[in-house]
Order: sequence, then C-alpha cells, then structure tokens
Amino acid sequence: MESERQTRKRRIDPKLKASHWKIAPHEEVKPLSWYADTGIEEFSTGNGPADYGLCVDGRLLGIVEAKKLTLGPQNVLTQAERYSRGATGNPLNFDGFRVPFLYSTNGEVIWFHDVRHPLNRSRKVA
Repeated sequence: MESERQTRKRRIDPKLKASHWKIAPHEEVKPLSWYADTGIEEFSTGNGPADYGLCVDGRLLGIVEAKKLTLGPQNVLTQAERYSRGATGNPLNFDGFRVPFLYSTNGEVIWFHDVRHPLNRSRKVA
C-alpha cells in the first residue's frame, strides 16, 4: 500500500510535470516572486503546510491537498480551504480565502473548487 508521500512522488508529481509545472521544495528564504509555474512542496500557511502551493509568475494561485491512493479526495477539499484561509501573506482575498483555486487528489481522482464566488461548488475534474 502506498503512503501519501509515495503517492505524491509516483502519481501527483508526474501529473503536475506533464502539465508543465516545475516542482520545488519550499524554502522560507525565497520570495514568491522567485517562482514561475511552480508547485512548491510543503507550502507554509498560517494553518499548516499545504502539500503544494501553485505559483504562477510569482503569485500564489492554487493549493493542492494530496492524499494516498486509498483515500477519496472529495472530502479533503476542506483542508485545502483551511490552507487557503491561512495564506495571509497573499494579497488576494475572496471572502476570507486568500488562494482562489483549490484541489484535492489521490493521484487518480482530482477534485477542484474555485472559491472566487461563494456560489461555486466543488467538482470532480479527473
């Protein structure tokens, strides 16, 4: 049985890379402006580390919560929501959410929630 870390390395990292994301370890000393199209591993938030923070042109726009293959990702979007609320250094703010695009995945199934509008609902995208 795969651990969450194994699922990230074997299933999630390759899918992010295939979608043209770079994967980088989190480094407190580097500002977000240093990252372009990068999934930052163990991204620090005020509510704990997100598995990945997705940065585009130095802006934190996405959070990915990873789970091991045996867990369904739909019910863990709440973790990504919590991390989004904890990203207080991010200048964006959508009714308390500081990161607009939230994902949860076990490497096979992906759920997505766009929190920019309160009526948006989460949905399975893969």
